[in-house]
Amino acid sequence: MTRLSVNINKVATLRNARGGNNPNVLQVALDCERFGAQGITVHPRPDERHIRYQDVLDLKPILTTEFNIEGNPQDRYMNLVLQVKPHQATLVPDADNVLTSNAGWDTIEYQSYLTDIISELKKHGIRTSIFVDPVEKMIEGAAKTGTDRIELYTEPYARQFRHNPAEAVAPYVRCAQLAQQLGLGVNAGHDLDLHNLRYLKQQIPFLDEVSIGHALICDALYYGLENTIRLYRRQLEN
Repeated sequence: MTRLSVNINKVATLRNARGGNNPNVLQVALDCERFGAQGITVHPRPDERHIRYQDVLDLKPILTTEFNIEGNPQDRYMNLVLQVKPHQATLVPDADNVLTSNAGWDTIEYQSYLTDIISELKKHGIRTSIFVDPVEKMIEGAAKTGTDRIELYTEPYARQFRHNPAEAVAPYVRCAQLAQQLGLGVNAGHDLDLHNLRYLKQQIPFLDEVSIGHALICDALYYGLENTIRLYRRQLEN
């Protein structure tokens, strides 16, 4: 079964646009769980332009599903994650000024760095996932760091899917199969939506988890949050 983790960053963006606490990020997270989400993902950035570090601290004691914290493993991120001890830490090589995650790790150049970070996380019982492009040598590099999983960066897939689904998914299938052979779990995320998600799942049936935020929240404007989560769960059914 592929688990659906809902990224609630966009909910926090809406809240922050006006100040105050509307929408209530904590309540939305609980509602996502109640509506069928099997996990909650957050990606706190240094400028706290959406999820705030305090949000992460407040979410931990109230969530009942899997908690996934994404981010660049700089000191502030690491301090937060080691304090909160989520189920999963997804390591993303974001520069401070990027609008959204737009590239995976070079797991060869940063192999030693990632190995040290992952070792520290594992000491605290935190599952790790490395955000990577669908490039086989990067999968091989990831396996040498001691990570538990990879997360395939799927924006290129989503962009090409509209023109040639088979060609778009091919490198992802190769990389997912290689990861499985190397003993790694496989997650996926970025620009997955109701149009392209089922096909990805069909081609990679052993996919462990997808984290989806932007498209899911956009769809919720039309379909409602509860119905939207059910629609996304349906795309992941075998």
